[in-house]
Amino acid sequence: MPDSSLPTSWSRVVIAGVKPQVDGGRWPSKRSVGEEVTVWAGLIVDGHDKIAAELFFRHEDDVAYRSRRMRLRYNDEYHADFPIERLGRYSFYIQAWVDAFASWQDQFRRRVEGGDSEYEIESELQDGASILRRAAEDADAEGARILNRYADAFLAGKKDVALSRHVLELAQANDPRPGAIESDTFEIEADPELARFGAWYEFFPRSAGPLVDPPRHATLDEAAELLPRIKDLGFDIVYLPPIHPIGRTHRKGKDNATMAEPDDPGSPWAIGAKEGGHKSVHPDLGGIKAFDRFVARADKLGLKIALDIAFQTSPDHPYVKQHPEWFKQRPDGSIRYAENPPKKYQDVYPFNFESPDWKNLWRELKSIFEFWIDHGVRIFRVDNPHTKPFAFWEWCLGELRREYPDTIFLAEAFSRPKIMYHLAKLGFNNSYTYFTWRNTKDELIEYCRELYETDVADFFRPNFWPNTPDILHDYLVHGGRPAHVIRLVLAATLSSAYGIYGPPYEHVDNRQHPEREEYASNEKYEVRAWRWNDPNSLQPLIKRVNRIRRENPALQYMRNIRFHQTDSPHLLAYSKQKDDNLILVVANLDPYHEQQGWVHLELDELGIPADRPFEVHDLLGGERYYWNGNDNYVKLSPHILPAHIFRIHYRVRTEEDFDYFA
Repeated sequence: MPDSSLPTSWSRVVIAGVKPQVDGGRWPSKRSVGEEVTVWAGLIVDGHDKIAAELFFRHEDDVAYRSRRMRLRYNDEYHADFPIERLGRYSFYIQAWVDAFASWQDQFRRRVEGGDSEYEIESELQDGASILRRAAEDADAEGARILNRYADAFLAGKKDVALSRHVLELAQANDPRPGAIESDTFEIEADPELARFGAWYEFFPRSAGPLVDPPRHATLDEAAELLPRIKDLGFDIVYLPPIHPIGRTHRKGKDNATMAEPDDPGSPWAIGAKEGGHKSVHPDLGGIKAFDRFVARADKLGLKIALDIAFQTSPDHPYVKQHPEWFKQRPDGSIRYAENPPKKYQDVYPFNFESPDWKNLWRELKSIFEFWIDHGVRIFRVDNPHTKPFAFWEWCLGELRREYPDTIFLAEAFSRPKIMYHLAKLGFNNSYTYFTWRNTKDELIEYCRELYETDVADFFRPNFWPNTPDILHDYLVHGGRPAHVIRLVLAATLSSAYGIYGPPYEHVDNRQHPEREEYASNEKYEVRAWRWNDPNSLQPLIKRVNRIRRENPALQYMRNIRFHQTDSPHLLAYSKQKDDNLILVVANLDPYHEQQGWVHLELDELGIPADRPFEVHDLLGGERYYWNGNDNYVKLSPHILPAHIFRIHYRVRTEEDFDYFA
C-alpha cells in the first residue's frame, strides 16, 4: 500500500534564505532607477556536490523573465545583480539545482591528480559521457552535436578534454536541471532617482519679498524670482510649506501666541478659509494661476517642486460646513480641535478617519494629491503621517504609485523607529530621521550603521535635515557658524538625500525660542525678510558642497558607506565608493576647538596600493596631499574649515596631470 506521507517531489538543494526581502516578502524592497539590485541566496546540498543557481527577474510590464547566473562567494552564499532601468515594480526569484557535470568534473580532477588507476579513470569518463548525452537530449541541434562529440572524446580516454573549461560551460548551458528548486517570488519597488539622490531647499514663499521693515507678504511670482538662485546653489527640489488659504478663527500670532494681531498672517498649517481649502492657493500668493507659473519657471530651470500635504483643517475650512461628519465631535456637538496635552492647537481640526463616512473622506483626501499632480507636482512632503491610519496610507499611496510611479513622498514622521519603518514599507520613498539629534561620533556611527548596514536599508531611505521650521537643535544654537558648516557637510555626504530649511540655515540664524527647540521669530507664524544674496552667508559653501555631490557618483548612493577609525573622539571619518570614484570625508565634530589626530584606512579594502604614496585632493578646501600607508594625520579648525571631503586618487600623479590654472 503506498505511503501517502511521502513527498511527490523533492530536491537535494535547500534554499536557506534569499535577500533582499522585507518581512518575508510582505512588502517590496526599495531601489531607484540607476541602481543595481544584488540578490543573495543561501544554498546548501548534502555531500560535496556543486550547486548551480540562476536569478530570474522582470519588470511588471515585461512578459518574459530575464536571467543571470549566480556566483558563489563564500560560505554557501550565492549572488547575482540585475539593473533597475524603469520606474515601477520588478519581481525576481531564484532557481537552484545540483550541477551534475561540475560535480563530476571536480571529482574527476581529484582522481587524476590523485593518481587513480587507468581502469578507474576509464570508468569515470564513461559516467561523464553519460551526463553529456543527457544534456544533449535537450540541446539545440548544434549544441547536441558538440556535446555528443565531447562524449565520444571521453570514451576515447581524452582526459584533457574532460577537464576543459569549454566543456563545462557547454554542459551547464544545456543542463536539464533535474531536481531543481525555486524560491518564492519577491518584489522591488523602483523609485525615481530623485528619491535616492536629491538636495531639498525649503522656504516660505510669502517671505520672498524685498528686504523691507516691516516685511510684506510676497506672491508666488516674486518667489519664482528666487528659483534661479536656488538652482545656482545646486539644489534639485524646492519644497514649499502649505500654500493654501489660512483660517482666521483662533489664528495663532507671532511665536505661536494664542491671540493674533490684526496683521498676523497665521500658520500655513491651519488650512482653509472662505477662499478655499486644500485645492486652493492663498489669494495673497496670487492664486492657482500664479502657482502654475511658479511650477513652469521651475521646470525650465530643471527644478522640481515639492508641496506640503497636511491632512487637517482650520475651523474655517469649507469641509467643516460641508462634511462635519468627517471630524471628531464632542458630546455637545462641537468639533474637537487638535491636542497633544498639554499642547493645544485651537486653530486646527484633525480628520476622523473612522468616521461613518470614512470611504468618502479617504477618496477626497486622495483626490487632493491628484489635484496637485494635475498641476505639475510629483513630490510631496507629508505632515505627521504617523498620526493617520496606516491602512489609509497603504491604500492611498498604493493607488497613487500605480497611476503615477514617478511620485515621491517624504514622511515627516518624528516618531518611534518601528512606526517610521512601517510607513516606509507602506510606500513613503523618503523619511525624516533622528539625524538632527545624533551629534557625537558614536551616535552618528551607530545610527548610520542601523540605517545602511541592516535590513532597514532595503526599505527605509533616510533624508537628512539639520534643521526644519519646527527644529533648531542646541548644537546649531551654541555652535554657531562652524556647527552649521559641520552639519551641512555631514547631512550632504552621510546621506545622498538631504535638505535644509534654507533661509535661516544659510544666514546662520541661530536664535532659539526661550521655551522650545525651535526658531525665535518663527516663520511659521510671521512673514520674514531675508538678504537673499548675502556675501557673508553660507551660500558659497552650500554651492560647493552640492557641486561636489553632483560631480562624484560615490556620494549619490547610501549603502556604500564605510566608517574608518580615528584616534580622536571628535574626528569622524567615512568613505563612499562607486567604481573608481572614492571619497573620504573627515569631519571635526567639535565646533569650538581645533582637533587633530590620525585616520586609519584599510587600504586593501579600498583597493589602494599599499606600497606607494597616494594623492588625496580636498574638494572642499582645494588642497592636495600625499599620504603613505594606512595611518595619516589630519588637523581641522572649526573656524577655517571643519571638514575635508577628499577625492582619493589611486596612483601618484605626474606633473603633466595637473592643471595649474583650474
